[in-house]
Amino acid sequence: MSQQEHWKSKVGFVLAAAGSAIGLGAIWKFPYVAGTGGGGAFLLIFLLFTLLLGVPLLIGEFILGRKSQSDAITTYKLFAPQTNWHLTGRIGVVISFLVLSFYSVVGGWIILYLFKAVTGGISGLSEEQFGPLFGGIIADPISTLIGQLLFMLMTIIVVAQGIQKGIEVASKIMMPVLFILFVLIVIRSLTLDGAMEGVRFLLVPDFTQLTSESILFALGQAFFTLTLGASVMVTYASYLPKTQNLPGSAFSIITMNIIIVLLAGLAIFPGVFSFGFEPDAGPTLIFTVLPAVFNQLPFGILFFIAFLILFLFAALTSAFSMIEIIVATMTKNDPTKRKKFTWIIGIAIFIVGIPSCLSYGVMADVKLFDKTVFDLVDYAVSNVLMPLGALLISIFIPLKLSKTDLFNEMKQGSNVGKLFFNSWYYLLKYVTPIAIIIVFLDALGVWRLFGDK
Repeated sequence: MSQQEHWKSKVGFVLAAAGSAIGLGAIWKFPYVAGTGGGGAFLLIFLLFTLLLGVPLLIGEFILGRKSQSDAITTYKLFAPQTNWHLTGRIGVVISFLVLSFYSVVGGWIILYLFKAVTGGISGLSEEQFGPLFGGIIADPISTLIGQLLFMLMTIIVVAQGIQKGIEVASKIMMPVLFILFVLIVIRSLTLDGAMEGVRFLLVPDFTQLTSESILFALGQAFFTLTLGASVMVTYASYLPKTQNLPGSAFSIITMNIIIVLLAGLAIFPGVFSFGFEPDAGPTLIFTVLPAVFNQLPFGILFFIAFLILFLFAALTSAFSMIEIIVATMTKNDPTKRKKFTWIIGIAIFIVGIPSCLSYGVMADVKLFDKTVFDLVDYAVSNVLMPLGALLISIFIPLKLSKTDLFNEMKQGSNVGKLFFNSWYYLLKYVTPIAIIIVFLDALGVWRLFGDK
C-alpha cells in the first residue's frame, strides 16, 4: 500500500516549486552569468530559452511525476521497463547531489555575511571595502566550512519533517516576503546616480557581446533557474493530486521566476555601474554590490540584514528540492525512512562539497581545465549535465508515453484544449531536443570542423 505524501494545498506546491526555481539560480547566479554573458543580449536569449524550452519541459516533468506518483528513478522504470531509461533519473540524482555540494557553499557565504552584518562587521565601510571584506570571508577555511555545515543542517532539519510539515510550510512563509523586499531594494537601486547605465546594460541587447559559450550559459541558466533536467520537478509533481492544473502551475512558476530574475538584475546592475564595479565580476558580484547599495540607505544595515535573511530563505527553498529528489529515491517515499536518509544524504553532500568550499582559500590554486573545483562543478552541472538531462527527458516523454495518455494526464485539473496540447507536444518533441543539440554542438566548436569560423 502506497504511503506517498501529498502537498496540502495547490498554492503550497506552486510556492515550493517556485522556491526551487527561484533560489540562488535567479538571485545569485543570474546577475553574474548575465554580467559575463553580455547583459541585455544574454537576458533575451535566456528568456527565449525559458519560454520555448523551459515551459514545455516543466509541464512534461510535471506530467511524468503526477502520472507515476513515484520517485524519479522508479518513474522512468515504470514507463520504460527493462530499458536503461532509468539512468535519466539517476543522472538527476547525481545532478542534485553535485549542485547542492557547491550550492551549500554559497548558502554558507550568506550565513557568514549575515553574522557579519548582525555583529556590526560591515557598518561604516566604504563602497571600495566590500570587495576585500568578502574576499577575506570566503578565503577563511574554518568559517566557510562552518557556514556550509550550518546551511546543510538547516536544509536537513526542514526536509526531514516531510512535504507538508517541512517544505510546504517553509515555502509559504519565505517566498511572499522575498518578493516584497526585492521590490523595495529595486526601487532604491534605481534611484542611485548612474543607475540608468546599469538598466541599459540589462535591458538593451548588444549582440556583439554574445558568444557561443554565453549562449550555452543562457541555456544552462534557463534549466538551472527552473531546476530542469534533474527530474526534481518530476519528484515534486509526484506528490500532486489529479486536481492540480499542471499548465497553470507551470506558467505561474515561470512567471514568478522571470519576475525575480528581472528584479535581481535591476537590484544589482544599477549598483554595479553606479559604484564602478565590473559587471563580469563573477560569483561574488551580489555580495560586493548589494552591500554598497544598502550603504546608501537610511537604516541600510537593517535592510541588508533583512535581505540576507530572505536571500537565505530563497537558497534554502532550492536546497529543499535538490535534497528531496535524493531522499525520495532512497526511501521510495516511505515516511518512516525519511529522517534517517535525510541526515545521511545531507552529511554526504557536505563532505563532497568541502573542496568547493575551499576553492577561494587554501585550494584556490588547485585547478582543472583552468577552473577551481567550485567553478568546475558549477560549469559541469549547469552547462553539461542539466542540458543533457533535459535532452533525455524531452526525448523520453513523447517516445514512451502516447499522445492520448499525455493529453488525458494534462487535462486533469485543467481545461486545456487540443491546440495548446499539440503546441506543447511538438515544442517538446522537436524544438527542445534540437535546440539543445545545436547549442551543445556550437559550444563544442563542431561547426568549425566544417570550416565555419
